[in-house]
Amino acid sequence: MALPQPEPGLVIRYAYLWLDEFNEGREEGGKDRPCAIVAAISDEGGTKRVLCLPVTHRAPSRPEYAVEIPPAVKRHLGLDDARSWIIVDEHNEFIWPGPDLRRARDGDDGTVSYGFLPPGLFAQVRRLFLSLNPPRGTQSAKRTQ
Repeated sequence: MALPQPEPGLVIRYAYLWLDEFNEGREEGGKDRPCAIVAAISDEGGTKRVLCLPVTHRAPSRPEYAVEIPPAVKRHLGLDDARSWIIVDEHNEFIWPGPDLRRARDGDDGTVSYGFLPPGLFAQVRRLFLSLNPPRGTQSAKRTQ
């Protein structure tokens, strides 16, 4: 599988572990889903840590902490036609590339990414994510250490 560099705004396919699942002691996400990388940080040794936000079809229980993906963006990324939201009040943190990356398209071993969010949409997601850090803060399920 070809691995792109993890960059903010890149949408990847990932076995996302929801925070409530993580708190129950689960270690594996129950479903592979698109996730938007909101941050990618390299340490002095070159290890890259990635923070990714889940994309879901389920209407958010707290819409103030979600950004709906416009239909044109979904088409651009090759996603389905159903309404989807990027959830910003929780995230997974993992070392890139990590074992939970998945093929973005069935039968395509070439990539784990769908492409990038448009700059304006990513700026909206990033602003909302950063607005929660602090005072409220987002909650993280740290995956690979």
